[in-house]
Amino acid sequence: MASPFDIDEIYPDDGDQPLRLPRRQVGNSPQGVAVTLLADYTLRTRAALPSAAIVELLAETGVTTAGARTAISRLARRGVLEGSRLGRRSSYRLSRAAAANLSAGGHWIITSTAAAALWDGCWTVVAFSLPQGLSTQRRALRAQLRWLGYAPLYDGLWISPRELTAPARAQLDQLTHGAVTVFRGRQVPLDSAGHRAPIEAWDIEAISRSYEEFLRRWTPLLPPVASGAIDGAAAVRARTEIMDTFRRFPVLDPQLPVELLPDGWLRRPARELFAAVYDGLAAPAERHVRAVVARFTDAAQPGIEAHTTADILAGLRVDADPAQPAPGGPATGCP
Repeated sequence: MASPFDIDEIYPDDGDQPLRLPRRQVGNSPQGVAVTLLADYTLRTRAALPSAAIVELLAETGVTTAGARTAISRLARRGVLEGSRLGRRSSYRLSRAAAANLSAGGHWIITSTAAAALWDGCWTVVAFSLPQGLSTQRRALRAQLRWLGYAPLYDGLWISPRELTAPARAQLDQLTHGAVTVFRGRQVPLDSAGHRAPIEAWDIEAISRSYEEFLRRWTPLLPPVASGAIDGAAAVRARTEIMDTFRRFPVLDPQLPVELLPDGWLRRPARELFAAVYDGLAAPAERHVRAVVARFTDAAQPGIEAHTTADILAGLRVDADPAQPAPGGPATGCP
């Protein structure tokens, strides 16, 4: 099953060109919007929603009917959604694997944008060499490294200020079949003009602009969110868009050490703004999703539940079998 967090939506593949920022800072593909919608309101229960309701909810975000139906079909083929049919009515729910992946991904998004842990001054370096004929494996490895918070310092040499965790190590083992070397250590500064600091693997100025754009876009929404002036389709649309935008930041800024960043780094203000809008719109958005789904089904929909950032941090337990079935470690240091 392909990951619902498709890294190619964040970093489109441009051959051998180094990519640091997404082409799109706002908006997403119809598939990405569909996954966000289903995750935001059915992740814990994996409740099945009528396909017509999903299409209408996507239409409210600007996705055409044809685009919505195509997205649902492709997500089902990728194993992200499970479909069922009762008479002429089809319904879809998140697959168990997709729900577990999204739950872990959501937790990673929230924790990765929290205050960074103290940095020990060491870098984890991943060096790999894959034959030109293994372009698919090379693309998958680069995508996985970006998702794990690494960036290319040079071609075939990727770095991160954080240690390689056991789960990440297992993921890389599956992709490289031994064609990779990982080590951790301190940088040895050089006086030459060609010296390149590891932090230069990230475009710090561009990331800073992304934070500024995020704050500029969403800060005006705080008063109407707090007063309850945003509801209905507008609440769902705003909540979906802010999640689709914010979830890119852990890849762009994977808890880079504050010691290496400019003063006034905007990671924390962006996270606080995201939480205020996302959590503040949870109740009205849930009510609207329930209302839309009710128009396309005769049965009650108890499985529609909006979660908050606190829920994500606490860990969203995914039901092994939905209540309503579908119709039919500390741093170790370095030398």
